[in-house]
Amino acid sequence: MANIVGALFVMGANGYTVISPLDVYYSGKETYFTPAPWAYFLWPVIHLLVLGTCTYQFSGRGKELIIDIIGWNLPLLDFLNAMYIYSWTNQEYKYALVFIVFTCSVVSKIYRLVKLSTVRNICDELFLHLPFSLYHGWTTCLIFTTAFAAFGVDAEIEPVRIWTKVFVFLSLFTLQTIASAYAYASAEGDLPACLAVSWFIWAVFVNQTPEKSPFVHWCALGAAILSLCWLMRSAIGLELKIRNRNANNVRFGFSGNDNEGSRLLGGH
Repeated sequence: MANIVGALFVMGANGYTVISPLDVYYSGKETYFTPAPWAYFLWPVIHLLVLGTCTYQFSGRGKELIIDIIGWNLPLLDFLNAMYIYSWTNQEYKYALVFIVFTCSVVSKIYRLVKLSTVRNICDELFLHLPFSLYHGWTTCLIFTTAFAAFGVDAEIEPVRIWTKVFVFLSLFTLQTIASAYAYASAEGDLPACLAVSWFIWAVFVNQTPEKSPFVHWCALGAAILSLCWLMRSAIGLELKIRNRNANNVRFGFSGNDNEGSRLLGGH
């Protein structure tokens, strides 16, 4: 029950910040690494998937993975996420940075536990691998934008300076490195995590117009285009994985419904 209550609370809180008349993601501090507000619509998608995860725990397979393996990490994740939302809503960005770092560390632990498990059915894919791959990629991106909000200059009143350009470039480069690591994490890559990173970088490109800073704008465009390469690599790897599985099923006379210990979405 703790998982369900926590998931519903965080989903409601985060959903409110997205559709709130207070315009939390529209009226916050504008930096040179702030994404377009529509980027945050990924939150409701993630929380809906996590709610599915909480429902899945009532099955035998779900109990084995969620209750016995993930355990109290999921309620802890909900708590930390709620504190991040609260801090961000109140524009206490330094506190928000602390909470998003801890949130990402808990997500990373769950992510590793999920990746170590063997996929047995489509529910494992939809309610374990997909949500936490998205969650991991998305919270990694939020560390960067929250750090800029906490320590960066206000883009509405201060011009971009050399050190801001350096940190923007390094942040984009680091995100590309992370996306490539997702893409080559396994034979089929981690498509949802790559998608989250690419989604974020494109949102940064859209929001950072040439009028604000031509350097940031064009760097973000280059990074966004490059992120599609990692996305494509994961998509191709996934397609090849599916084809190889189907070929092996036909070769050995297995049906398409047989269980297979391989991941189709963001696995190893």
